[in-house]
Amino acid sequence: MRAAMRVEALKLVRSPVGVISTAAIAGGIVVLVAALMAATSSGDPAMIAKLGGSATFDWTGLLNTAAQITGAAGLIGFGVVLAWLFAREFADGTITGLFALPIGRGTIAAAKLAIYTVWAVSVSLLIAAALLLLGLVLGFGMPDASAWAGLGRQLSLGILTAAIALPVAWVATASRSLLAGVSCAIALLIVAQVGAITGAGGWMPLAAPALWAISGGAAVSGAQLALPAILAAVVGAGTIVTWRRLQLDR
Repeated sequence: MRAAMRVEALKLVRSPVGVISTAAIAGGIVVLVAALMAATSSGDPAMIAKLGGSATFDWTGLLNTAAQITGAAGLIGFGVVLAWLFAREFADGTITGLFALPIGRGTIAAAKLAIYTVWAVSVSLLIAAALLLLGLVLGFGMPDASAWAGLGRQLSLGILTAAIALPVAWVATASRSLLAGVSCAIALLIVAQVGAITGAGGWMPLAAPALWAISGGAAVSGAQLALPAILAAVVGAGTIVTWRRLQLDR
């Protein structure tokens, strides 16, 4: 398992997909938040109306804005990396070589999931740290207890968003297609948005993390917040089983 994890880690670190995705997710979210904070500070009534209730130039506004962006952009970004991790073997034609390795394909899939988890947690930590620095640069001062709690929810939101993107891994494996995996990420985002609009709220696992972070934890219960973790566990196990049963005849 350690050998497989080391190989998968090297693939991700040395791949342009890993480097660009990390920069795009972390950097993109922070840049967008900074731009929206700048728009808020301008005092333009029309712009503030477009930004909605989160348009306040303080820690609360910054963290609410970051949560909204992370819930959408993060799902796509994490999904793209998952699609690449699990479909690249098919796209590059290296899948046949895996059948000759002494390491089982289920173990390889588990290693991919483990490396993805480590990477997603690292990216989420990077985003939270960058938002803390952004708030200080904008002159909000050191966070109070409420702001620290918001930063903690932002970190958790990043990790939970990475978790609910896991169906992409199974779709990319079952279809043996990178494009199908990316399409699944887009579909997950659409379903999450529809679920939020129709009032499914916390009972929709794809929408629960963002609603929880944006509402300060008030709109989603502990049981509802556990659903994304259950979804991730079930889909992760299914992906490992699918890899274990892969055949070369298709």
